[in-house]
Amino acid sequence: MSQPTSRWTPAQIPPQNGKLAYITGANSGIGFHAALELARAGCAVILACRDRGKAEAARTRILSDVPAAEVEVAQLDLASLESVHAAAETFLATGQRLDLLVNNAGVMALPERRTTRDGYEMQLGTNHFGHFALTGLLLPALLRKGPARILTVSSGAHRGATMDFADLEWERGYKPWPAYRRSKLANLLFGFELERRLKKAQAPAISVVVHPGVSNTNLFAAGPGQGGGLQAKIIPPLIALIAQSDAQGAWPTLYAATMPQIHGGRYYGPDGWREMRGYPVEVRAEAQAYDEELAAKLWDVSEKLTGVRYTFAA
Repeated sequence: MSQPTSRWTPAQIPPQNGKLAYITGANSGIGFHAALELARAGCAVILACRDRGKAEAARTRILSDVPAAEVEVAQLDLASLESVHAAAETFLATGQRLDLLVNNAGVMALPERRTTRDGYEMQLGTNHFGHFALTGLLLPALLRKGPARILTVSSGAHRGATMDFADLEWERGYKPWPAYRRSKLANLLFGFELERRLKKAQAPAISVVVHPGVSNTNLFAAGPGQGGGLQAKIIPPLIALIAQSDAQGAWPTLYAATMPQIHGGRYYGPDGWREMRGYPVEVRAEAQAYDEELAAKLWDVSEKLTGVRYTFAA
């Protein structure tokens, strides 16, 4: 569904003064550059990160570039539902309205099967269950006055994924890349289903899914790069050679977060060859990402495993 390139860049972001964004995994990579450009446009930003020290360092970097920026740090470990609840409660206690939630943080292709603190497979647990819980818990702040936007960052890697509910968390025969692909398909199913439910409830918010193309972030070194052997030697330098920068990888996120022509339930990514790099446009996900029955089943499983149920009343 790629369209003629619009050559959109962050220079076209409309003024964001008076708005507040909550961005997970904002201490580096795409999350950091999204926070930086939003702050440059006047948006107040909250860097929600697992490592508080790295988040504080990111805050310092943003302030050095945009001295007047409003930047706060929030402690958030998406691999712990206790941490997710604590982070949401801390924010809700401020009574602030939230204009933008960016579900950005993630882990990729961990060489060996690991689990979250709650016992869920790490990639699905962090990339999907953690964000599912966080979004549901922060929904009252997002719906307080509206219109709000909820962005979930997926990946082109969702193509070819399977959603096997008989072994959703890879307890049998764990495979790093298929597990990652499943978590990214889950992001799409969640983002589209959330839009359907928001629309049905006539809630003052939209849900949008984005992907960054192939971007040179620390996900590759922190995931497949940990495995040792030939893969660990080849993948990071190969990505560095073919990928766009993490700053440009943030463009689809920034485009979907700020531009007035964005619609809920849509998917945005780069316009280049195989959507690997380029300028942000509306794109099309794999067919199963739009499967409403599959999405509803994942939603039910997510509610059961996280204990978070969504209330769409403002």
